[in-house]
Amino acid sequence: MCSLFLRAVSVPRRNTTIPASALVYWLLGLLLHIPSGPARAHTADSLRVTVTEGTNMAADLSPDKKEIAMDLQGTIWLVPASGGLAKPITDALGDCRQPSWSPDGKLIAFHAFWDGRYHLWTIARTGGKPRQLTTGMYDDREPHWSPDGKRIVFASDRGGSYDIWQLTLADGKLTQLTTDSGNDFNPAFSPNGKQIAFVSDRTDAPGVYVISPGSAEKLVSATNAKLAGPAWQPDGSQLLYNVLTKAQSGLESATLADGKTQLLTAEAEDVFPFRTSWFGTSEYLYTADGLLKRRKIGGTTAQTIPFQALIALPRTTYKRKTYDFNSTQPQPVLGIKGPAISPDGKQIAFAALGDLWLLTKGDKIPKALTNGPAMDVEPAWSPDGTKLVYVSDRHGNMDVWIRDLNTGQDNLLADMPDDLNFPTWSPDGSKVAFYQSDLRNAWGRSTLYTADVTYTADVNAPQTTKIHESVFVPSQASWSADGRTIAISALHPYSSRYREGISEVLLISLDGKNDRYVSPAPGHSLGTRSKNGPVWSPDGSKMAYILDGLLWMTSVLPDGTPTGIPIQLTTEQAEAPTWTGDSKSLLYLATNEFKQITVADKRIEPIPMTLNWQIRQPNQSMVIHAGRLFDGKSGTYRQDVDILVDKNRIKAIEPHRTGRTGTLIDASTKTVMPGLFEMHTHQHSMVGEKIGRLWLSYGITSVREPGADPYDALERKESWASGVRPGPRQFFTGGLTDGTRIYYGAATSINSDAQLDRELKRAVRLGYDLIKTYVRMPDAMQQRITTFAHANGIPVSSHEIFPAMRYDVDAVEHIGGTSRRGYSPKITAMNRSYQDVIQLLSKSGMNITPTASLQGGFFVVASKDPNFYENRQYKAFYSEDYSNALQAGAAQIVKISPGYFANYSNLQKSIKALIGAGAHVTTGTDSPFVPYGLSLHTELQTFVDAGLSPYEALRSATLWAAETVGVSKDLGSVEPGKLADLVIVNGDPLTNIKDALNVETVIRNGDVLLIESLLKQP
Repeated sequence: MCSLFLRAVSVPRRNTTIPASALVYWLLGLLLHIPSGPARAHTADSLRVTVTEGTNMAADLSPDKKEIAMDLQGTIWLVPASGGLAKPITDALGDCRQPSWSPDGKLIAFHAFWDGRYHLWTIARTGGKPRQLTTGMYDDREPHWSPDGKRIVFASDRGGSYDIWQLTLADGKLTQLTTDSGNDFNPAFSPNGKQIAFVSDRTDAPGVYVISPGSAEKLVSATNAKLAGPAWQPDGSQLLYNVLTKAQSGLESATLADGKTQLLTAEAEDVFPFRTSWFGTSEYLYTADGLLKRRKIGGTTAQTIPFQALIALPRTTYKRKTYDFNSTQPQPVLGIKGPAISPDGKQIAFAALGDLWLLTKGDKIPKALTNGPAMDVEPAWSPDGTKLVYVSDRHGNMDVWIRDLNTGQDNLLADMPDDLNFPTWSPDGSKVAFYQSDLRNAWGRSTLYTADVTYTADVNAPQTTKIHESVFVPSQASWSADGRTIAISALHPYSSRYREGISEVLLISLDGKNDRYVSPAPGHSLGTRSKNGPVWSPDGSKMAYILDGLLWMTSVLPDGTPTGIPIQLTTEQAEAPTWTGDSKSLLYLATNEFKQITVADKRIEPIPMTLNWQIRQPNQSMVIHAGRLFDGKSGTYRQDVDILVDKNRIKAIEPHRTGRTGTLIDASTKTVMPGLFEMHTHQHSMVGEKIGRLWLSYGITSVREPGADPYDALERKESWASGVRPGPRQFFTGGLTDGTRIYYGAATSINSDAQLDRELKRAVRLGYDLIKTYVRMPDAMQQRITTFAHANGIPVSSHEIFPAMRYDVDAVEHIGGTSRRGYSPKITAMNRSYQDVIQLLSKSGMNITPTASLQGGFFVVASKDPNFYENRQYKAFYSEDYSNALQAGAAQIVKISPGYFANYSNLQKSIKALIGAGAHVTTGTDSPFVPYGLSLHTELQTFVDAGLSPYEALRSATLWAAETVGVSKDLGSVEPGKLADLVIVNGDPLTNIKDALNVETVIRNGDVLLIESLLKQP
């Protein structure tokens, strides 16, 4: 297969690399040309979907008033101004948005994402090859032509925030027009070309501004609304713009002379946040309610301009990976967390299967240092090599402990209200740095502390000191040799308008100096922000780090400033480097084995280890007498039946009869149903062992995790499957596979096809159950990922629906969710999805996990139910402080997103419409952003409140979920031959969905777990 990337070249500012030309993506996109073109070789057949509405589409009227350019689902289409059949003029891979006609009507400008950044492009009215106007590291968006056709204004983050820039077409000169520290965007030339209107989110004075020669004056203030898309009336007397409030998204006008404003559109309309264009001096074109509309200023009604866009969708299949849930064979441990080499280079400490282990080089068989139900992880060596600091939840929360390796004694070092992680020793051994996480664990913010190791026995508690305010998902701290600076990897956003940026080295001075971002590879993200560096050498002269999946090293000054040329140490995938005490060599994890490299000559020494685990398989027969059985396939119960279980599988389901052989479980007054699936969660060892019991206590016997540190996820999977700790079945992926910009600490920034190859090979070697691509992943790269994944039986999911479904991406996460665009192609600010979304999802067969609880459902349900937090599971696992913080967070969300709750019923209508149209919908919540466990029941209640039957809701959490994961042969329903993953509840969940919360007993792989045991810490 040919590479999807051209040779990379250097570009100025941040000094990263980008493809030399994005035209390769345009050419590839021709293969996906929507209404015509040859079918791909593996396509069995295809169907055509007629789209008549668009979600969050922008439109612009041609100067001759004959055609409309619109950006339906990331392709630029032309529609007759009177309505009719739409014709695509760009390909499906560019995410082409916000078209703007040139004054002569020959060209259309737009921004597109072909090379993984938004740049400005033009294309002829007749189609053909597009022309790229801007390049570089930055995002250029929202182009608008000057009336003379010689200039284009646009918004760009080239200056450190979004500002208004101007491109002179004759010579390509770029001129920065605004420089405020706030974000300026959505520019539009006045009809005479002498002024530019734009929107600004300036903290002290947000609103619509007008640049006149030499100054920028505010015309409209944004008090309790968000403004977008200003456009000038043809005579220059008024500006029209979108105004979004809690209850409405409409068009408003402001008179230039006096700033007087007036609402122009109907209160019930859902107006999209883009520029209007003009049929005449008072009649304008705009997009709203999924439609192209025209309306006169002062008019009370709008005229709809009908369109039809034909989109071809493939109907393809591939062979999914298979699972051997009956296996009893030993398997090598892959979930190796936080390996650390001893200062003398002779031993390796690491965590696996919930315990700490010590491998002496040459022995191959590691020694268990801890053994018990607690979660013991993140070991780090003291400088003298006699002790390990680590975190453990043996007292409930994850606390910092010290193990004396000579005596075997454990001492508690730091015990704080929230979970702690990533401890590291100071060079003199007197202190340990660590993080206290916020309530979202590894997916939120953490605050850096130190604890004094040298406290004496007469001190009641070790002294802890806060070193730094909270940081968003930082890496493990690393100390300078003099102990005066701490280096971490932290997110450095490009602007405050969008959250994405790059992971750079953040230097934190303990002498009160200001923080500094530095980077050995400016403009390039370091590896995932966990234990992948920066790692300062003990002598202070070097830092090691992971970049593009490889191990690198750079020389640094004593204060951490990089010097010299970085040195690449490996050509293979590397993870979690640690130094020996002499600063001469590094240990790293090479996908699934330890290796040590001598930095002077790059000599690599493999360090073999044998550590196995195996699936816990019960050896008993069991009879479950069910008063009511919901089998996951029928909307009615089977009454008074016996479920016969042999070992871990259901042998038969028969009418109840006393005296059967096997252990009897009496559920004669209760309901038995399949174990539930949580289809979208993110976890971390920082939560501790309790998370497995928490899932099971809510009847959740399978979890799908679309984004995690792969070794952390594997540790859970192996521990739960082996019975080391109780927990559900785990279906996981690695980090969020993303583009050149990232956000979360577990995001992998992909910068080349070679790096992508390494990541994909690691996915196979570690046994990923899916691959999750994230929001800055360009379509051409995502298509390549999908081809590889499917060839290896692995499904792919993302945040995108189109053209992702066109090249067979299996699933989409969130009906809303993060989008690189600043708005979603799946749902509007008023929580409405239109016919394009409903039809494309239902016809394509792509699964959607809407995460309605994340989009507001959790708090909506909580506000309606005074007993919402009273279930015994929640009381056992969540504190009052957590609940208070949760509700405070909800209030903050409402403040930031005006329509978050007010328009929630619109989202529910979309879910019901999807199910009604035949879409495949599953339940997931994006916990921990909403609470683990309880949020899945919120999702079920939200589905029912939307108008679905309890049966339809439960089917989404059982059989349909199993189908999406690829395990419906074994899970998802109660049938002979399937695995014994069952839940016994007190009540009638097919009548009252809330009864699904009343869990009494959980059976997971044939093992019986009573609710009382699950709620109690071992």
